[in-house]
This record gives sequence, structure tokens and C-alpha cells, in this order.
Amino acid sequence: MTEPFDETIHAPHRLRICAFLDATSSAEFGALREMLGVADSVVSKHLKVLQEAGYVTIAKPTGRGRVKTWVSLTADGKAAYARHVAALRALIDG
Repeated sequence: MTEPFDETIHAPHRLRICAFLDATSSAEFGALREMLGVADSVVSKHLKVLQEAGYVTIAKPTGRGRVKTWVSLTADGKAAYARHVAALRALIDG
């Protein structure tokens, strides 16, 4: 039996965000915006969906200089992304 698609992750921008974050421990908001080639509001919208699903955490550490937003996949997000990729591979492999 194959894993079902994760409709939260399946949207193209959210899938790219998860793939990007899966390859690193965290990423700055601007890096995600540049990777997607979209406006801040679009990135924010997709991050909110992923955050509400419990797939990402968003942090704004304070310190010196400008406050930046950092995003990382949660353990649940990594597991959901892995299941979704397995479902895609099963579809492709037939």
C-alpha cells in the first residue's frame, strides 16, 4: 500500500519550501523568498499553512541588528515530507 499524498505539502510552493528545509536545519525568510521567486506575502501565506499543520517552526531571534525570520521543519514536518515524497515515488515507479 502506498502512502497518501499530503495535501498540505503537495501545493508546489509548499513542496519546494519543504524540500529546501529538509536539506538544511533552518533557512532565513529571504532565502525562501529568493528560492521561490515570489513576494513576501506569498511566502508568508504558505508558511502559515505549514505552521498551522505543525510542519514548520518560525523564529525571530533578537540580538544585534535587524531581526530576521528563520524557518525550520519540525520532526512532524520531516516525517510528513518523507511520506509525501514516498507517495510521489510510488506514483512515478508505478
